[in-house]
Amino acid sequence: MKLYTAKLAPNPRRVHMFLAEKGLWETVERVQLDLATETKVPDHLGRNPMGLVPVLELDDGRFLTESRAICSYLEHLNPEPNLMGETPEERAFIEMFDRRVEWGVLLPLANWVRHGHPGLAVLEKPQIQDYAEASSEKAKAAMVWLDADLAERDYVAGNRFTIADITAFAAIEFARLVKFKPWEIYPNIARWRDAVKARLSADAALA
Repeated sequence: MKLYTAKLAPNPRRVHMFLAEKGLWETVERVQLDLATETKVPDHLGRNPMGLVPVLELDDGRFLTESRAICSYLEHLNPEPNLMGETPEERAFIEMFDRRVEWGVLLPLANWVRHGHPGLAVLEKPQIQDYAEASSEKAKAAMVWLDADLAERDYVAGNRFTIADITAFAAIEFARLVKFKPWEIYPNIARWRDAVKARLSADAALA
């Protein structure tokens, strides 16, 4: 398998961290693409017509896109350590929290960065400052409920590490680009982030 990916972007980070947690980091070839110059060219559009990363090229030559789909595929191929749930109920709740974080935390943070950071103007045409400001307010509001949720659990979806933690970690680390550090404001997010950052896979998330 071959992973077409990019540094810093949150969705590639999700897959990087998932690979590392599964012990697959050294077994999957990674091809780094420049987001500004190498994702909208014919070669990559042939892999993903949306022109996005990550893209996982399977051994049979097909291309799997969308970070959640890639992680689901890897989970089925390598069920241990389990990151998506072992029972129907656990799988459903982990997916619920993962989607809640994806839409409620990752999406507004990503839009804040993409529309608010001048260095990303080359990717987001046009950048809309009002949208950046609206997204920042949504992201800040999300931190309130995320911190409250983490007051009740060790991790985002329960009392063990799962894909929902990977999604949340990739999201809030991306927020550094707009100098937003919610762990300096919210104690439960700080405690949780320290635990996730201590994992060996956290280094892969930044690669």
